[in-house]
Amino acid sequence: MAPGLSVASGLPYIGTRTAYGDATDMAETKHTKVLIIGSGPAGYTAAIYAARAMLEPVLIQGIQPGGQLTITSDVENWPGRTQIQGPELMMDIEEHARAMGTEILADLITDLDLSKRPFTAKGDTGTTYTADAVILATGAQARWLGLPSEERFKGFGVSACATCDGFFYRGKEVVVIGGGNTAVEEALFLTNFATKVTLIHRRDSLRAEKIMQDRLFRHHKVHVLWNHDVAEVLGTETPLGVTGVRARNVQTGETTDVPCDGFFVAIGHSPASELVKDQLELHNGGYVKVTPGTTHTSIPGVFAAGDLTDHVYRQAITSGGMGCMAALDAERWLAEQGEAEPD
Repeated sequence: MAPGLSVASGLPYIGTRTAYGDATDMAETKHTKVLIIGSGPAGYTAAIYAARAMLEPVLIQGIQPGGQLTITSDVENWPGRTQIQGPELMMDIEEHARAMGTEILADLITDLDLSKRPFTAKGDTGTTYTADAVILATGAQARWLGLPSEERFKGFGVSACATCDGFFYRGKEVVVIGGGNTAVEEALFLTNFATKVTLIHRRDSLRAEKIMQDRLFRHHKVHVLWNHDVAEVLGTETPLGVTGVRARNVQTGETTDVPCDGFFVAIGHSPASELVKDQLELHNGGYVKVTPGTTHTSIPGVFAAGDLTDHVYRQAITSGGMGCMAALDAERWLAEQGEAEPD
């Protein structure tokens, strides 16, 4: 992927008059064997496999159709494509899901009841969806600093995924902000490419595991700037690109400009688990917990895939793989219930 985002859905409403345009009231109840919530690589791949299994899935796209890849520029780590634009890749996968027979709807699930079967979901359009099985693929979002300059340079030198974008910084200098395991892992990974990695942390000690800290401090490419945060991302407008960050001493308020070609924000991710936080077992700060080696959640008939469950890899390709697993798990589970035959 290009400098920007890791891997994990503008919504044309169809229920009421909104800023998106006029629409007639179409409140209804729709039943499906498999309801897929989310439209990133995990959701669309689950849809492809579920449709091929003749389960006639319904996929709800959510607030960002296509997921995080739709705001990523170059993707260079999707097998079979040496380079492709993120939005183009997601359009291709969406069309594949449609061609297999998936019903894809522009709606946003606002409420999900998993207490009994069929499971019930309420859409923002007014539609009620009932389902024999549910696949959750709502993803996760990187946490950002909230700086206007950070937003301006996303995808043009500002990233939240070193694994995705580190390759673009061969022979260059980069800055990482954060103090936990993620930040240290990102900084160490970036030493494979960059000539210098500056880690900025607002305290005078890191929260990362001691063994990881030791590796970081021993590395000759790493420099740590203690007791600082980032006040601004610096860069050029033509062409759009990062040239440095303005670091601010949290004790004195003094600022220092740190030259760099890339700025990596590593302050954590937020899984989109609000719908199920009081219904499913979660772990590691809100990720949906699945049975190891499967996509089964703590409720039979409910499956989860992609960045919603993955706090380790967070890649488009691993999300796609988990989407495949979720569809296969759902098919087998429905077959056990005697409910896998086409209507």
